[in-house]
Amino acid sequence: MEYITEKNRIYAVEGGEEVGEVTFAPQGRGPQHPERDSAFVITHTYVDDRHRGQGIASELVRRAVEEIESRGGHVEATCSYAVLWLARNRGCEITSPLSCPLTH
Repeated sequence: MEYITEKNRIYAVEGGEEVGEVTFAPQGRGPQHPERDSAFVITHTYVDDRHRGQGIASELVRRAVEEIESRGGHVEATCSYAVLWLARNRGCEITSPLSCPLTH
């Protein structure tokens, strides 16, 4: 599996075929952390039906979080999968049904 990072998207490729993606959008200063330079919101995670259950979505979100943090931003999510991933893997508190700001 190959993972390719673009400006606001990371996607997974297997055998020359795109099989999944995660997208994240810059939001400027986040309401949860106005002292930080920028917030990025993970807006969408998708894996092709034939490739589900292989950990691809988890890997895509993990890479998105790392990419956002490497840019000096902090992570928020409106994508339901990413919200749950952040709660389970990073201990973030879910502040509403579809919003999960990651705090350090």
